[in-house]
Order: sequence, then C-alpha cells, then structure tokens
Amino acid sequence: MSRTSDNGARGENSAQASPTGRRPRRTLAIGLAAALIVALAAAGAVWKVTAATTDDDLQSLVDGLVDGGYPAAVATRTDADGTAHEVRAGVGDLASRVPVPADGEVRIGSASKTFTAAVVLQLVEEGSVDLDTPIDHYLPGVVTGPSVEPSAITVRQLLQHTSGLPEYADLIAADAFAVRNTYRSPRSMLDIAAQRPVSFAAGERYEYSNTGYLVLGLLVEAISERPLFEQIDTRIVAPLGLEHTYLPTQGEREIRDSHPKGYHVDTGGDLRDISQADPSWTWAAGAMVSTPSELNGFMRALLNGELLGQATMKQMLTGVPTGEELLPGSQYGLGIESTELSCGTAWGHSGDIPGFQTRNAVAADGTAFTVTVTALPWAIFDGPDDELLKRYLVVIDTIDTALCDPASRP
Repeated sequence: MSRTSDNGARGENSAQASPTGRRPRRTLAIGLAAALIVALAAAGAVWKVTAATTDDDLQSLVDGLVDGGYPAAVATRTDADGTAHEVRAGVGDLASRVPVPADGEVRIGSASKTFTAAVVLQLVEEGSVDLDTPIDHYLPGVVTGPSVEPSAITVRQLLQHTSGLPEYADLIAADAFAVRNTYRSPRSMLDIAAQRPVSFAAGERYEYSNTGYLVLGLLVEAISERPLFEQIDTRIVAPLGLEHTYLPTQGEREIRDSHPKGYHVDTGGDLRDISQADPSWTWAAGAMVSTPSELNGFMRALLNGELLGQATMKQMLTGVPTGEELLPGSQYGLGIESTELSCGTAWGHSGDIPGFQTRNAVAADGTAFTVTVTALPWAIFDGPDDELLKRYLVVIDTIDTALCDPASRP
C-alpha cells in the first residue's frame, strides 16, 4: 500500500484547546457525555465544507476540526486502489506542544464492536454458534436481571441491539477519571446492568446497548476456550498484517505505541490527559486501539469478503432501522452500521470513549475514511446545547466531505 505524504502537524490550536486555566462545566454536560457514550449516535451534516478531493482538502478538513477546539485530529482516506492519504493537525500533547504523530494509535471506542462481531460470525461459519439460538444455550445463567428472559434472547439480537438488555455504561462513564485505574471484569459489568429491568421484550425493536457486546465477548471466550484479545489477534489482526491494532490485555492501561494524548474534562471542570486508563469497563464493546489507516484496512477487508463468506456478509449487512432522527435511513446490521451520504450508502462504525472520538465509513467503491479527534465535544466546549451538538456532529460530517465528490451532492 502506497502512502502520500501529509502536510505535517499544525503547531498551534485555538484558545479553546489551551491546557491552562479552569473551565466551568455544567452538570448537564457530564450527563450528556454519559448519554452520548451510550447512544454513540451517528448523525448527518451540520457544518459543510468543500469536498476533500485532494490532500490539501483533507488537510483543511482536519485543520478545521482543530480550529473548532479539538486538541488534535488525525485522519486517513484510503482510496479504492489502496492508496492511503494521511493527514493530521493540532498537537499531540497540550503541555509540551509536540507534533501529532502520523497515523498514531488511538482508542477507537465502539468501532471495536465490528471486530467482536466479525469473530462471532466466523464462529457461526465454523458451525460453533447459530445466530438464532438463544444465548442461554451457550452461556447458561450468565444473562440475568429483572424481567430478563435469556432463553428468548438470540445471538443475532445481541449483535443487532434488539435484545432489550439494559445499558450499564452510563453508570460507569459519567466520572471517567474516578474509574480510569479500576479493573472491571465483564461479569461485574453485567452485574451492574442486571440492576435495571430490560428495556423491551427481545426482538421488539432496536436500542443501542453496550451490554449485549459484553455478552458476545463472553460467548467468544466460552466457545473458543481462549481470551477474546487472542481471538481478535489470531483471526483478524495477524491475517491482515495490522501492527497497531489490538484489544488491550487484562490490566493494560498504556497505549502501546506512538499516539496523540486524549483529553477529557473532570468533574471539577479541568481538561486533563486521560490517555493512560484501564478500558476494561468497555471491553468487547469498546476497548480496542487502532490507527486511522489500519481501521480503514480492517473495514475494507471485511467488506471485501476477506474475513467472512458472501452469505455471512449478506446477513451482516442486513440492517434494522435505528430510528435516529438526525440520520434518516440509518440501519444497524450485525456489528456494523450504515450511513446515508450524499453519494450513497456507506458502512462503518462510530466510536466514542473519554479522550477520543472516531468516525469511519467505507463507500460503495471501496474508498474508506477514518477520522479521530482527541477529545469528546463536551470536554472542549461549555456553551449552549445546540452549539455543543454542532461540535459533535461536525466530526461526523467529515465522512461525507471526504468520501463524496461535489458532483454527487444534491
């Protein structure tokens, strides 16, 4: 795979990204943070810029994100022929002002779900798992809680967020710094989720839930009799030659290789480095690390049929409507979600985790784009809710800008 050179890292950010001083934060912002971490909602365009048809356009795209207040932005567009265009802006460390590393490692949040789903679907192809068999058949007694009927929840429903299992992440993520050094087992997270009743009867409708993906991680380990991180590495990472993509092992807190620091706001209102953290609380649902170019590589390989057979891919890309008001037509398949761009349907998966926000998609022609900014919007902006939402959506808007030619726009 050939790569074009980027334009380097911008050395200065806007005043909003200054690490000095104290930013007051409303309680609402913390609540919104937890809600959006749970929702991980993709949405449509809010701020429009010129389509990124050249490397200079791509550079302008990430420069604009930094100008909007994000400490750093890293992005890669991989063309249909495999050529990768890598760009970066901002600084990798707000204190030292060091440049952003090219194609650095980042925490990809819920984009991890597509890896977990791919492993489950490989087990389906091998005959070890059946999509429409109740999870209780494979993990008896694991899925519990008020009004939960594990015998009615299938593997497919867990993959597609139609199981009705209640969310747990908002009970953990509201104060990310309080839990950053705490190891939490998947079973302990399920115990937290089990404190709540089910959201609806299994199969009734779609509702995003990280809880189901913890169960799927346990399913992989039960069937393979090996740890999930090893299964992801053996089945996906190694065959694709991905050198900077991994699920952290138990107790691992450091990002292994060159990376921009990720920043988050604490309950006192200070913007702090949260790069070093134990992501065990999100595990199979969102703990993975990758780079923009490698996430593109994985998504392209998946959609090209390199990891799963044609019949399985057809099922993976058969979605249910998400009902997202901000993204009409969006559907969620089996661990992958569709986005309706101005040039057609693209598939990918968003990912939010304290310190990093990632968006990626692959267009119908095989062109892929991944962008990561090194903070969530409420960490760098304390203003009206509509403006806060714009800072969330502008990152999503870069997908259409990067993948769609101006001639394709309505």
